[in-house]
Amino acid sequence: MTISPPEREPLTQRANASLWPFAEENSITFAIGPETNATEALERAGALATLALPRILEGAPDAGRTCADVQAVLTELVDVTARHQAGDSLVARIAYDGAHVTVSVGDIDRALPAPEEEPGLYLVHGVASDVGQYVGDHGGRVTWASVPA
Repeated sequence: MTISPPEREPLTQRANASLWPFAEENSITFAIGPETNATEALERAGALATLALPRILEGAPDAGRTCADVQAVLTELVDVTARHQAGDSLVARIAYDGAHVTVSVGDIDRALPAPEEEPGLYLVHGVASDVGQYVGDHGGRVTWASVPA
């Protein structure tokens, strides 16, 4: 969303009217293009989450802990997906429904590996209340994890 100078003042008023995306859904969706390697994908996803999570979780109980848990889960899912990517771009979504933060990252070219193969997934399974996959739009699977808020 690009905001021209005359629109900046009323933006606060429009946010209260649920026209601002974060006020409406408390979520962010982003894509990381094919020009990035796994390390760069981790850095970009982490930077976006660092900026968005405080806004998404504004007013949530224990938001600091939840932010840290979501960042950790996002890091591990982006890492695994970036190294086993099915399509050109990695797509991630973070959404807060008032009780859980769902982190979705896709598309991976295989079923989610066991934690014995990808040790970072021990953290994901330890922090998240539920973890799963579904068929994605880009030739692979999207992995999601539900983090209690």
